[in-house]
Amino acid sequence: MPTYYCTSIEGRLSPKQKSEIAAEITRIHAEVTGAPTYYAQVIFDEVKPGNYFMGGATLKHDQVFVYGHIRGGRAAVDKTRMINLMAKAVGAAAEVKNQTSVWVYVGELPARQMIEFGHVLPEAGDEPVWTAALPPVDREFMQSVGQP
Repeated sequence: MPTYYCTSIEGRLSPKQKSEIAAEITRIHAEVTGAPTYYAQVIFDEVKPGNYFMGGATLKHDQVFVYGHIRGGRAAVDKTRMINLMAKAVGAAAEVKNQTSVWVYVGELPARQMIEFGHVLPEAGDEPVWTAALPPVDREFMQSVGQP
């Protein structure tokens, strides 16, 4: 359901840092929204040096950018809390020298315009009823995501 893209210059984040960032983004999203952790996906985009521009010039400073697509319907106070927590957690995991190097955006999509796990998504807050109504094989697969 939520998809977070983390963009940085190629080689900026180690595999350990990526894993920690993904875990923190997932944890925070679930904590703030109440959605199960298996809904969240985190994708890392590494940009070759010279292919990341800001203000029309090649990026010259440290930058980790997180852009999340979430379903609409969340309260503004929750979204603000979520992006603040994510910025701090990403900054800590990425070991940024200055928190201004971490940018987090969240954009909303209408739930009924999204399909995941083969089914049109529910409105925010309707996840338990939606999950219970799924065919057992789909529900079990979905709930197994992210499990050891």
